[in-house]
Amino acid sequence: MTGTVVSPSPRPWVVAPQPVRSAEAVALMRDYMTEVADRWFLLYEGRTTTPEEVEGYVAEEPHDTLAPPEGVLLIARRDGEPMGCLGLRWFDRERGTAELKRMFVRSAARGLGAAPALLAAAEAVAREWGAERIVLDTRKDLVEAIALYARHGFASVPRYNTPEDNPYAEVWMGKELRA
Repeated sequence: MTGTVVSPSPRPWVVAPQPVRSAEAVALMRDYMTEVADRWFLLYEGRTTTPEEVEGYVAEEPHDTLAPPEGVLLIARRDGEPMGCLGLRWFDRERGTAELKRMFVRSAARGLGAAPALLAAAEAVAREWGAERIVLDTRKDLVEAIALYARHGFASVPRYNTPEDNPYAEVWMGKELRA
């Protein structure tokens, strides 16, 4: 996938692969980690994350699984500005199953179509790979994400990974891809 203009508006979303260790990708991952960690810590500990905790999460991130040949990190841009990201990787190549990871849209771009553009691009890439389905896991408190996925055809599926793979996962969803 070299790049895709996903929305035909005067200010379209352009979604394209980006190296996972690029400055833009790392900045988006830092924003993603800050938001999801803050939400978790506020819910369970009544505090936000420290900058040191966020940097630790970013450093622990398994970036290589979102790099070719096993995966891809897609960046959504509007007017050239990186505003969101979504990772796609093979979960079980033999069974044709790809997995979504690290869906994030910066708050300034929410509600403007970035998330649907990212999902459409990820599905296009998965089809190019020959995947037959996409799965994802998330947390129960990320209700906006769960609703977004449901609006785009994802439905509840049994747990497909182990607690060691993602100890925070509480919701599993999947979508069959049609050619």
